[in-house]
Amino acid sequence: MRLLLVSTIAGTLEAFLLPFARHFRALGWTVDAAANGISASAECQQTFDHTWEVDWSRRPTDPRNVLQPVREVQHLVQREDYDVVHVHTPVAAFITRYALRRIRMRRGRPKVIYTAHGFHFYRGGRMLPNMVFLTLELLAGRWTDHLVVINHEDEEAAKRYCIVPPGRVHYMPGIGVDTKRYSPDAVDEAAINRIRQELKLTGEDRLLVMVAEFNPGKRHRDAIHALRSLGRPNVHLAFAGTGPLLEPMKHMAETLGLAGKVHFLGFRKDIPALVRASVATVLPSEREGLPRSVMESLCLGIPVIGSNIRGIRDLLTNGGGLLIGVGRPHELAQAMAWVLEHPDEARLMGERGRQHMAAYDIRNILALHEDLYRKALNEG
Repeated sequence: MRLLLVSTIAGTLEAFLLPFARHFRALGWTVDAAANGISASAECQQTFDHTWEVDWSRRPTDPRNVLQPVREVQHLVQREDYDVVHVHTPVAAFITRYALRRIRMRRGRPKVIYTAHGFHFYRGGRMLPNMVFLTLELLAGRWTDHLVVINHEDEEAAKRYCIVPPGRVHYMPGIGVDTKRYSPDAVDEAAINRIRQELKLTGEDRLLVMVAEFNPGKRHRDAIHALRSLGRPNVHLAFAGTGPLLEPMKHMAETLGLAGKVHFLGFRKDIPALVRASVATVLPSEREGLPRSVMESLCLGIPVIGSNIRGIRDLLTNGGGLLIGVGRPHELAQAMAWVLEHPDEARLMGERGRQHMAAYDIRNILALHEDLYRKALNEG
C-alpha cells in the first residue's frame, strides 16, 4: 500500500505525524509526505520514504494557493499512484481534496481521508467567519471519503450538517500522545530541580506553566492579568513557546510590574520536566481542536486550568482540571488560587486526568487508523 500524508507546513508533520510514518512503514507500506518547508526538515527526510515540497501558504487568501499547488498535487498523486491520501490542516486539506476530485471520480482512488484538527467554525465563533468556514467544509466534504474528528463538538457538527454521510464520520480521541514519554515516572527529580534553578525559584515558590504558541487565540494576556490579580509574590508563571505576540506579552508583563514573576522560555525540548515542576498548567484559549499541551499535562499527572471550550472540555470532563470562561482573567485567577490552596485535591485531580488519558495513547490511535484505512480500501 502507498500512503501520502499532507499538511500545509512541515511543522505539523514533525509535531504529530512522524509516529504514523514509522508505524505504517513497519507494516510494509510506502509512506510519503507533502508540505511547505519539508525539504528543510531533517526529521521528515529521515522518517518518510519520500518527501515532496508544495508551495502553498497557511493564509487562505494567499494568491499562490490558487493554481500552482493544485497542479503540483495532481501531478504528484498521478505519478506516485497512492492508495490513500490523508490530509491535515485547513489549507492543504482543501486544496488537495479539490485537486483530486476528478481523479477520484475517474479512477475510484486514491481514498481521501481528512482529519479536522478543530473546525474553523465553532460555538462562540463570529457569525460570518463561521458561515464561510462551514460552507467550505460542506463543499470539500463532497470530495472526501472519510472524515476524522477529534472532539465531540466537531463530531456532532459534522453529523448535523452532513459534511459527509454520518457513517463516514469517525470520532478518534486525538492523533495520539506518547503516554510512556509523558509519564511521571519518565521525569527524574534532577530535571525538575534544574528547571527550578533556572527560574531561580525558592522552596516556597510555586510555578504555573502555559505551553502554547504566542498568537491572539491562545490569550496569553489573560494568564498575565490573572497572575497580577492573584497578587501572590511566591507564584511564578512560565510561558513555553514562540510566536508573533511574544514581544508584546513581554512588554505587558513589564508594564504590569511582573517582570520577575513571568518567565518567557521560548521553544523548549524539556516540556515533561517543565510541566512536572509546576502545580498546574493553564490554557485560556478561545479556540482549540484537542490541545496537545493539555494532553501532555494530564499524562504527567498535573492538573489543567483551561477554557470551557471544545477540546479542552473533552479532556477535562473526568475531573482532570478546572474550566473557566473565555476572556475571564478573574475566573482564571480564582482557579489558580484554588489549586494553590488545595494542593492535595489538585494532586488527586491530576491523577484522575492521567487515568483518563489511556484512550488517547498513540498506540490506540494507530490501531484506529489501521482499521480506518482497511475499511476505506475495502470499499473498492
